[in-house]
Amino acid sequence: MTTPSSRHLCFLGLAVVVVTAMLIDYRPEHTPSSDTAGMFNYIDSLPERSVLLVSFDHEASSLPEIRPLALAFLRHAFARNHRLIGIALLAEGTGIGYGLMNQVAREYGREYGRDYVYLGFKPQYIAAILSMGESIRQTFPEDYTGGAWETLPMLDSIHNYGDLAGVISITDGSMVMHWVEYGNGRYGVSVAAFVAASMITTYDPYLGSGQMRAMVGGLRGAAEYELLIGRGGSGTRSMLAQTSMHLYVLLLIILGNIVYFRGRRERGGA
Repeated sequence: MTTPSSRHLCFLGLAVVVVTAMLIDYRPEHTPSSDTAGMFNYIDSLPERSVLLVSFDHEASSLPEIRPLALAFLRHAFARNHRLIGIALLAEGTGIGYGLMNQVAREYGREYGRDYVYLGFKPQYIAAILSMGESIRQTFPEDYTGGAWETLPMLDSIHNYGDLAGVISITDGSMVMHWVEYGNGRYGVSVAAFVAASMITTYDPYLGSGQMRAMVGGLRGAAEYELLIGRGGSGTRSMLAQTSMHLYVLLLIILGNIVYFRGRRERGGA
């Protein structure tokens, strides 16, 4: 039986640190960024029962980062008694979005068809965005489960973007760009987004120019949003795990240098 090397022990220690941090119910104090506060204030300022279109524009591979963002937003929206229309413009986000909306709706006692609906996936995202500007009903003649438009009372007064308070894109890629260029640019609908951290700098110019209403990015943004809504979640736990991991690696670097220089001194400075 081989003896574990120092490398194996380092990775084992890292696993212990991450798992422990994820299990701890601790919410570190931090100040939300202006971008996160801007999104919170935007959703908070909408009149009660406002209708928001939520588009799950992401792939399954980004779920560890996207899920905390989506849950934080959905909890805030349902807590404010807004009504949500869910769609997906990327196929992999379809089932994920449907599951998350149902999960949070149950937490807040919201009724399908009256407080929220899920219309499902539509391919050719640019065509879909333009088509909804003319008629959401013609773009999605039935919901994700196959239910007819007439069976969903919430949609009685919904025709196009003019009947919405805004569009929220939850994305890990470039989809927000299309929402801004075609949804906002052509039809004037307000666009806001919850994005992967890698896309924050891509969308900053749209935010600065006013073409985007608000933006929250990455696990840090999710943790900040959870703080603002007063409900901890996987964003806060993931940020704690990430911070703990960084401190652990820093400790290993310090210990490694101590061992190296001590050994060098014992060898006579060779």
